[in-house]
Amino acid sequence: MSNAATKKNVNADINLIDYAMVLAIVCVVALISNWTGTGVTPLSALPGMAIIFAMVMAGLVLAKVMPFYLPSVAWLSLVSVLLTIPASPLAEPILSYVKDINFLSLVTPVLAYAGLAISKHEVTTFKSAGGKIVLIAILVFTGTYIGSVLVANALL
Repeated sequence: MSNAATKKNVNADINLIDYAMVLAIVCVVALISNWTGTGVTPLSALPGMAIIFAMVMAGLVLAKVMPFYLPSVAWLSLVSVLLTIPASPLAEPILSYVKDINFLSLVTPVLAYAGLAISKHEVTTFKSAGGKIVLIAILVFTGTYIGSVLVANALL
């Protein structure tokens, strides 16, 4: 077994009620984002979002109770994949409800939060790097842009 599978399950400390409350808020924001992006009303997308909520919670429960450690995202992925593979009898009904949810519109609020959630440590690190980090960022962005232009020009 790998080291990840043999070490103590650090997920045992997961507070499922806290996760469920935060996930419910995220689901509401995602429904609104889906409505804004696709025009699908939150009421018609609600069954699909409830299924996603249930799959995430099932993955978190597995992460908490299993006697060995795997990251929570691995359990969430495992539950979701097993329930939606074509061999699963639940795949067709699940996918019929989840089809109303545009997953790209779900990414928008998550990325916005990730951009705003800058910790005090990250701000301190940024301040200590000073102008060097700005210069490096400009060079990286410029290099990426020029590289993309060259590849596009050569292939198109």
